[in-house]
Amino acid sequence: MAGTVAARTASPSPASRTRTGATSESAVVKWTLIAIALLFIVLVLILPLVTVFTQAFRKGAEVFIASIVDPEALSAIRLTLVTAAVAVPLNTGFGIAAAWAIAKFSFRGKQFLITLIDLPFAISPVISGLIFVLLFGAQGWFGPFFIDHGIPIIFALPGIVLATIFVTFPFVARELIPLMQAQGNQEEEAAVSLGASAWTLFWRVTLPNVKWGLLYGIILCNARAMGEFGAVSVVSGHIRGETNTIPLHVEILYNEYQFAASFAVASLLVLLALLTLVVKSIVEWKHHQAAAAGLSGQAKLPGGNE
Repeated sequence: MAGTVAARTASPSPASRTRTGATSESAVVKWTLIAIALLFIVLVLILPLVTVFTQAFRKGAEVFIASIVDPEALSAIRLTLVTAAVAVPLNTGFGIAAAWAIAKFSFRGKQFLITLIDLPFAISPVISGLIFVLLFGAQGWFGPFFIDHGIPIIFALPGIVLATIFVTFPFVARELIPLMQAQGNQEEEAAVSLGASAWTLFWRVTLPNVKWGLLYGIILCNARAMGEFGAVSVVSGHIRGETNTIPLHVEILYNEYQFAASFAVASLLVLLALLTLVVKSIVEWKHHQAAAAGLSGQAKLPGGNE
């Protein structure tokens, strides 16, 4: 009996053997995979980034600074910031409302709503820009009405904002929906049973539980809003100093063979991307820390694992 127990204890379980076998490749295989991954990162990520900054400073720091402070470049930067400042808060409000409705309630048409949220992922940005031209252009369905009332949509700021909102609105919602679904409704139901109002429920229970996921979605939404090219290119009209965002300004400079200036302005987007990655990493770390703290607190409760 004792020998049988000892044999069972000494013999690894099938799951243990499977886990061991899954990580028991030879050193040659491991280092080959690592080398392939590093080579891919260098060719696809590091080398392009180095090229951007090398070309940006190819004619010296004076040309770089002059390209950034050029009136047309400043106008493009200003328009990009304004567009993001309008699109991101609107998408944040929509994302929170849509995620709350989908994750916390059952209603007819829920799956259809999820499909609509995913629609910008399936449509080319250029096609989405053409849709707004057909809707709000001079010959579009609603264009003549707005033109008659002195409200230009296409080739103006409203069209750029609408196109940006369309291509970026899934990010916040898609980040929050699975997070809210995983958390369930237990805390909200407990708060309601204690007499909490809907507003109190949102601010004191729902929002604190999803704050890191919400911030992560906002970061992604903002990065895409500032870097969007296809949809904005269609609806902007490429009016220099008026409707060109940073990506469109980079294209114009490059097409005019002003390579140093185009890379100098493009470096702003690269710096934005790097800053986004840093903030994204911090948010992910904070999110994992909060999740680990929550699991630790649950384990210490009566009846927990400890």
